[in-house]
Amino acid sequence: MRKKKIVIALGHDALGTTLPEQKSATKKTAKAVVDFIKDDYQVVISHSNGPQVGMIHTAMAEFCRIYPEYTATPMSVCSAMSQGYIGYDLQNAIRTELLNRGVYKPVSTILTQVCVDPYDEAFYHPTKVIGRVMNEAEAEAEEKKGNHVVKTEEGYRRIVAAPKPMDIVEIDAIRALVDADQIVIACGGGGIPVLAQDNNLKGASAVIEKDFAAGKLADMVDAEMLVILTGVDKVCLNFGTSEEQQLDEMTVEEAKKYMTEGQFEEGTMLPKIETAIEFIGNSAVRKVLITKLDGASGESHGTVIHK
Repeated sequence: MRKKKIVIALGHDALGTTLPEQKSATKKTAKAVVDFIKDDYQVVISHSNGPQVGMIHTAMAEFCRIYPEYTATPMSVCSAMSQGYIGYDLQNAIRTELLNRGVYKPVSTILTQVCVDPYDEAFYHPTKVIGRVMNEAEAEAEEKKGNHVVKTEEGYRRIVAAPKPMDIVEIDAIRALVDADQIVIACGGGGIPVLAQDNNLKGASAVIEKDFAAGKLADMVDAEMLVILTGVDKVCLNFGTSEEQQLDEMTVEEAKKYMTEGQFEEGTMLPKIETAIEFIGNSAVRKVLITKLDGASGESHGTVIHK
């Protein structure tokens, strides 16, 4: 009998922010992931990288400022660094948890590139804030390089585009490992955004929304379920008000209706709901579970979205 394929998308709470936090958080996350593996699922994992890629970008920018003879580090390279850094801790934590439970399964991190459309509207309207706080002179210098800058309460910050994922370059390698019943960590931080130019792949100055990338990954490995781990137990209507209502389940049509009502906040819950709608499509089999890390052991602890 074929095992059910499941993609688990890990949010910020599953990874922490600093080096010590990440080391500790991945141990806790590994227990939830291995619970699914013990239930005989084929597991693919994606994850966020917000604090980590910001830390790397800031460190590399500062290094280049002190030593101007060195070339600045592109966002795509920072994203690749974050995938390796997070994958290192995550795969080792999962491996240890598996062995502690008497299970041997290889765990691999795939450095994953995700193709984006060069004509995506997002490139004309960058929104994702990255990097360190700059003063006005530094911001002007950044703009002269062709980068976008926005003024914040603290000072000035660089902003980049957040285009939609079109294709996953390493999908054949990911599928091969999954078919071999191995655990795969892929599309970390939404994947490394690249532009396809003939036979070449060029890193894009952008970040991909991690939930959209997780949905694309789940679709391309033909998973039956996408589990999105976030900071709340369940999806809520009227979130943060006295009329807040937790949802145990929701159909795709209901999700669309709630979206038009403005129930889901942009940048937090909205991309998760959009991902669920796109991943499920017209399938009567596919489901999306949105829940907190602590409640990840079963569908009853979160919100299940289905056709």
